Amino acid sequence: MTHLAARFNPRTTLVISLILLAALSRLLPHPSNFTPIEAIGLFAGAYLADRRLALLIPLLAMALSDLVLGLHSGMWVIYGLIAFNVALGLRLGPNPTAARVAGFGLVAAVVFFIVSNFFVWASGGGLGYSRDLSGLIACYVAALPFFKWTLLGMAVYSTILFGGIALLRRRVLA
Repeated sequence: MTHLAARFNPRTTLVISLILLAALSRLLPHPSNFTPIEAIGLFAGAYLADRRLALLIPLLAMALSDLVLGLHSGMWVIYGLIAFNVALGLRLGPNPTAARVAGFGLVAAVVFFIVSNFFVWASGGGLGYSRDLSGLIACYVAALPFFKWTLLGMAVYSTILFGGIALLRRRVLA
């Protein structure tokens, strides 16, 4: 019982709550790709000391929102990218600077763009891209207008999550 209580201390409970709220924000109207997906993984990796929870909580939060939004064939790719972002977050550590969060967030967003759009091209996706280099390039070019929303989503949700924790720390310590 004490191990479970230690796992869910007030800080951990706060971090999990913020992740769940961010994931539920996907249910609100928003531009395509303006989501908390990348930021949730980074945040969980940075602030959940239990690595199992760091991986489980963002995946569970996304699964819950996906149950409402609908399931799709590319979910395994998205969930793999969330796990990648958790691994990045573990490297950020529990006291990241804004510059490190921005840098890691940029890496997460770029990797998400490259991998998820490669999957769209490789799976055919019903979009008619040819199965050659020109088709792959066409797929990436078609996705570029959505990339700005990915970057903006990363910036906004990282600011809310990481900035919120930093603000709470200052208030508690003050």
